[in-house]
Amino acid sequence: MTRRFRLAALFTLASALLAFAAPAFASPADRLERFRALASARLGTADVVGDPAGDETYREIYTLLDEEIVESLASGSVFASVAFLQDRLDGFGEAWGATVVRIMRAGPLTVGAFQLSDGLVGNSVRVYGRLRDESALLATLSREGRPFLFPLPASGTPAQFLVAWEGQPSTHGTRPLLLEIARHDGDGVRVVWSSSTAFPDGLFVRRWGVRGSEIRVQYEVRYPGWTPGCEGQTEQEDVYRLAPGAATFARVARSNLNAWHRDFRLSVARLFSAITADDRQTLTGLVPDPKVRSQLPRSLRAEPACDAAEGQLPDRVSTAATAERGPWQLMWERRGSVWRLVQAAPVPSRIVQ
Repeated sequence: MTRRFRLAALFTLASALLAFAAPAFASPADRLERFRALASARLGTADVVGDPAGDETYREIYTLLDEEIVESLASGSVFASVAFLQDRLDGFGEAWGATVVRIMRAGPLTVGAFQLSDGLVGNSVRVYGRLRDESALLATLSREGRPFLFPLPASGTPAQFLVAWEGQPSTHGTRPLLLEIARHDGDGVRVVWSSSTAFPDGLFVRRWGVRGSEIRVQYEVRYPGWTPGCEGQTEQEDVYRLAPGAATFARVARSNLNAWHRDFRLSVARLFSAITADDRQTLTGLVPDPKVRSQLPRSLRAEPACDAAEGQLPDRVSTAATAERGPWQLMWERRGSVWRLVQAAPVPSRIVQ
């Protein structure tokens, strides 16, 4: 008899014993059927934010899932194992294809990440443990996004784990990401660290990963002239580490990708500010050729468009602008570490025959 067959047989026997030994709850088969009925009838339209009917659907479904887990934990032995719980909950996922549940242990806590649909609402991280000597749901975390769980070493602190909430990808390949440390605290769980502290305006990542006590994220950097979807703009990659016994992640490394573009765009922003303020001294520094400088109209303003750079680490970049009579093209050159405007002219209009 193979190990896989023995494990399947054990789960089958455990499920039968659990259904027989726990009459206070609905039977596992009844819960699965109720879940299947709710999912097919209402879950597909429950992801409308603020819809009371959708909220009620999620409450009913989570009640079924909580009962399933709490009943197993209360039974103890093999019923409370991560493998058994995962096997039981996989049945709910098979009943509704969009449902994904992942279970893990964090010290005395059993933690589940629940994704009930392809949408970003209605998902939840749920924490189970002992409450007055009984198995119970201790806490829930709900954010917009898909939840991912990662174990963290306790290192002298109470049981803790990392949650990553991943949002919908944008058309240019980045997505919002929220990272949180949740820690066992008395009869519940509280969030003791969040990436929103370091990124109050949001973290929009191109790539991210967690390995042990280390987080690596490559993300967008917003600065004057940054335009969504353009290639070659400055991004940063940070490495965060949770030191033994530390309460929060700390940044231990940072590198820049395409750092030249942010520096370049600061020069572009200074040009338009100087034009608006008629700051002759700044204009002379940025546009040393008096002929080019005299061609710049006071109405010239930046145009939100991708820059045209020549090469990976360019010395010449063309940018778009606009004035009262139409679009302009500005050509910049890098001289050493300094950018200077060397050409500026209106874009000729096309004559339609």
